[in-house]
Formats: sequence, C-alpha cells, structure tokens
Amino acid sequence: MDELKVFTGNGHPSLARAVTEYLGIPLGSCEVFEFSNENIFVRILENVRSRDTFVIQPICSPVNKNLVELLIMIDAFKRASAGRITAVVPYYGYGRTDKKDQPRVPITARLLADLLTVAGVNRLLTVDLHAEQIQGFFNIPVDELTALNLLSNYFKKKKIKNLVVVATDMGIVKQARDLAAKLNAPLALMEKRRVGNVDQTETLNVIGEVEGRVVLTVDDEIDTAGSLVSTVAALEERGVTEIYACCSHPVFSGPAIKRIAASPVREVVVTDTIPVNDDKKLDKITVLPIAPLLGEAIHRIHTGLSIGAMFE
Repeated sequence: MDELKVFTGNGHPSLARAVTEYLGIPLGSCEVFEFSNENIFVRILENVRSRDTFVIQPICSPVNKNLVELLIMIDAFKRASAGRITAVVPYYGYGRTDKKDQPRVPITARLLADLLTVAGVNRLLTVDLHAEQIQGFFNIPVDELTALNLLSNYFKKKKIKNLVVVATDMGIVKQARDLAAKLNAPLALMEKRRVGNVDQTETLNVIGEVEGRVVLTVDDEIDTAGSLVSTVAALEERGVTEIYACCSHPVFSGPAIKRIAASPVREVVVTDTIPVNDDKKLDKITVLPIAPLLGEAIHRIHTGLSIGAMFE
C-alpha cells in the first residue's frame, strides 16, 4: 500500500480536486455515470491493485444516487484488488435516523454502516456525525474529524465582543461547549421539541444569559433552516443585539435559502462538506474550505500517523 490513490464520484468533485491538490497528487481516473434506465455504471481507468485507495463522496443531494454511486465504486475497487479502501464521507446522510424514537421505524444510519461494510470498505473517514453512537454501528475503524477548529479560528479573527455561544438543541451541547471554550465565551442552550416527522420545531426555552449579548448559534447541519429561524425568533425575544450562526454541513434544502435571506442573522458560516452551488449562495453565507482538513487526515491515515494529534 505504498502508493496513494484518491477517487471521487459525482457527489462533490470540486472537493476531491482540492484534496488532491493539498496532497500534491493527481485525482484518480474513473468513469461514473447513469444509463438511460437509471442504472449506475462505474469503471476504474487505472491500476489500483494493492494500492491504498480513498473514495471521496458525501451522501448529499441527490442522496440516494450518491449513496448507490459510492457503494458501486467500492465494489469496483474491491474487485480490482485495491489494497485498502477508505470511504471518505464528509457528510454522512441518514445520520439523523440513528435510533428508534418511535414504534416500527428503522435505524437507517446503522443500515448504511452495514451497506458500506458489505460493499467492501475497510475504513471510514467522516466529519461531525449527527450522533456519536454512529461510530459504534461500524465494525471497521472510523475516523471522525471535526470542523470546530475551522469555525472557531474564523470567529476568533472577527474578535466579537460580548459573545455567547448557543447550542441549538441538546444533541449539540458537547460541540457547542467545546466551541465556547475555544472562543472563551459562555454557553447557552435552546430547549426545543420537534413536531412529528415534519421539518418543524417548537422552541420552548432559552437556558442561559443572552440579553444584551452577541449570539453565535452552533449546529451540526442546517437543513431547511426551520430550527435556525425558530431559534433566532426566540433569541430576539430575549433581547440579543446581534446573531451569527455556524454549522459543519450546509444541507440547505427546500426553503432554507429564502429563510436565511429573510432572517436577521448577520452571517451564516459553514464548510463545504456539501457543495454550496451558486443558487444557494448569499452575501451573508460564508463557506470555509474543508479540503485541507481532509487532505491532512488522508495523509496521516496513509502514512500511519495519528489523527487525534491534529486536534491537540
């Protein structure tokens, strides 16, 4: 496994190119396309026998197509006798379905783990999973990176005074606490309740002192921006002076961009684990590059160095 190979499907080719530029190697050559009958075809166009192979593909929109592309690519590499196959999944789709919170529902995040493993993955590299227990769904090594350092460094440079970090729900408290510590700011928490299976939440309470302060909300992803809008409304009622928002994964589905544009949020800072296309760009949305983080992790995995040392 002395030769490193990095490939990509159609999920986020610009990210894969940025990663290979960081590593100083060419992007692997392969064909990945869809026939007229919607069947996906993959052909690897170079030798990968015994090579250390990485496949970069976020499970983002179109979610199911990108997932199947990834699975078929993994199978192709396995059958081409790749030495070790690492799935680089910056955004782990279906991660929000991580437990049975209602009767007769699936645990789809676990199903994806089984699918990837059966397809032939030897290792998973991902960024900021929705729930920590997803790592335990795999019987192979999982390296979970975090974008917190990237986000905290950005806001450190802004030197915002009187800042308080607000966790948008209970599930993000640990990450929000870490971000608050990096920014030397206090922590507050939104207590809220999700309404059924639709993308709506009902904000119940704000725990912590936010009146007269500048607020930075933190979440792992922004999907329809419904949670962000309700959080902002609750914070405004409690007399905050200014609101910033940040997250790792800019899903931005449905009405998200219109909601963000109409909201009083001063700036939304995200990373490019998911492509942010031109139709999803606003002046108030700042996209930070995740490629150096992924590139360094790939280099360390390939050379046997510590991933944890990146965050010490």
